[in-house]
Amino acid sequence: MLTLSNPYGLWALAGIPVILAIHFLQRKSVVLPVSTLFLLEKTQRESVSGRRFDRLMNSIPLWMQLLAVLLLAWFLCEPRYQKPRSTQRVAIVLDSSASMNVFKDKALEQLKAKLPSLQGPAAALDLIVFESTPGRPRLYAGDSPEKLLEALKDWRPRDGLIDPSQALRLARSLVSREGIVVYVTDTPAETLPFDARLLAVGEPIDNVGFTGISFTHEEGALVWRALVRNYGTGPVDRTWTLESPGGRSEAKPIHLDPNGLASLQGAFPPGTDKARLVLSADRFTTDDILPLVVPKPKPLSLFAGTSETFQDLTNKLLRSIEGMAPANDASESDLALISYDPLDPILPPGNAVVFVHDSTKGGAYLKGGIVPQPHPLMDGLNWQALLVRETITLQRTAADQVLLWQGDRPLIFLRDIAATAERPAARQLCFNFDLRLSNAATQPAFIVMLHRFAESIRDSKVAPASENLETNQSIRLASHPGAEGKPAAPLEATALDPDGKPAAVSRIKPGDPLQAPLDPGFFTVKQGDETLLEASVHYGDTREADFTACGAADTLNQGTGEAVERHTMEDPLWRIGLLVLIAVLLVSWHYTVGRSRSSAEPNLSHS
Repeated sequence: MLTLSNPYGLWALAGIPVILAIHFLQRKSVVLPVSTLFLLEKTQRESVSGRRFDRLMNSIPLWMQLLAVLLLAWFLCEPRYQKPRSTQRVAIVLDSSASMNVFKDKALEQLKAKLPSLQGPAAALDLIVFESTPGRPRLYAGDSPEKLLEALKDWRPRDGLIDPSQALRLARSLVSREGIVVYVTDTPAETLPFDARLLAVGEPIDNVGFTGISFTHEEGALVWRALVRNYGTGPVDRTWTLESPGGRSEAKPIHLDPNGLASLQGAFPPGTDKARLVLSADRFTTDDILPLVVPKPKPLSLFAGTSETFQDLTNKLLRSIEGMAPANDASESDLALISYDPLDPILPPGNAVVFVHDSTKGGAYLKGGIVPQPHPLMDGLNWQALLVRETITLQRTAADQVLLWQGDRPLIFLRDIAATAERPAARQLCFNFDLRLSNAATQPAFIVMLHRFAESIRDSKVAPASENLETNQSIRLASHPGAEGKPAAPLEATALDPDGKPAAVSRIKPGDPLQAPLDPGFFTVKQGDETLLEASVHYGDTREADFTACGAADTLNQGTGEAVERHTMEDPLWRIGLLVLIAVLLVSWHYTVGRSRSSAEPNLSHS
């Protein structure tokens, strides 16, 4: 295979018409009157009309000069020949964010047109294609652009906004320094790491979609509220409907200003626990459907002591924590509020919030700096205004985790109780002071911490729940452990499309990461015959729903010269060609000089 490194060298061929034009011009004879007729035998047969276009005279200088131009053009084009067994390795990273789903067909068309040029002068092409999301399997590995495009027909980008740096690093390691890394996306980038080339196939489009959902109870009815956003630069008019197993509402209009928000609300259809909101479709259909389920958190029971302090605290928790109900027995409750009695220092084994109970009036206020320790229960909480009097203390073990210090005294610590054959594992949040002899009840950090602790107990409880989730959202789901040394039963996760039809079923080991499906719809998780989760899944990534920054860009031609040098070799006969050029020029010069001398002799005519 022949490659011209410098195609601009072909401009040297413009010398051919110039040479031909010169040889069309004829020189006018010099007329000298003489009286002797024998001199006519030495006259030259040349034109007498002066310098003008006449017939083209065949001559050796003409052909030598034309040959010299051809040789010069050949050298200037820098011809190179393909190296045998040379291979161009190309790794293509596809942006797997959901917005690419709109431009998938356009991206495949661009790849079909650009892939042959990526091979360049190499004898073979090695292709690797994978998504920008880490951990995904390769979409294609081989040497056929046609098979690559066929493999990508089933590709469905559905993720949120993703940083491609990790995928580009992997791509560069696979093709080494000499290979080509291509990032296919819908949004141009100024620079890409690891010498990656960019192929952006997007364009700004208008989009309207749902961004979120919330629920409230009003007058005994469950009311949903959904937000709709216009991401475009112009006003739009759309329609929406509410669909449920019981029927479909009439289409209602909605007007949105540029980049505007609108709130939709209504009562959840009675007699069903599933429904969906549907917007009139646009090019990005992923956020045009909002599936809904009636939210039902895991039930949580609370037992509290009979003291007046506990009654006030219990009422606050029951009002503010959804799904919490009072319990009459500490052994049967999910969470208990109890006091530490120094005369009976044994604490119950279940989940509990423990407070010191000091029958005295307590001592002076504790002194020293208040220092919180890193922990999810303590994140973002300010305890600097806490005032605590000196009281009796709880017995603390070496395994307890201190959450808050004042000086050298632990004010709050967390105790984890391991599971046994008679009882499950439990956690206890211990306050090493008397709540009555402090201002803790007035501190926002105190109430927030109790809420977090109660929700952690709810998360660890094995019970059915109903939630409204976003696509690809991480799910924390407690499941039943195995009995008597047997492995726990696997979880069966079933994804349903917005119409309620099964779309995918997977089996997951208890304890393995669990995530919501990538497509909007409904989601069910079971363990054996028990349903642990009923959920709706909607798309809520506002970054991917905004197409105003999308555009087109192409930097695939970068580094073409390096690829030519890497996969080709120079003309091995260029030295011989150079000698031929010199010889041609010498021959042309010889005949041109000889002709000039003969034409310089006077042409005599008889007068």
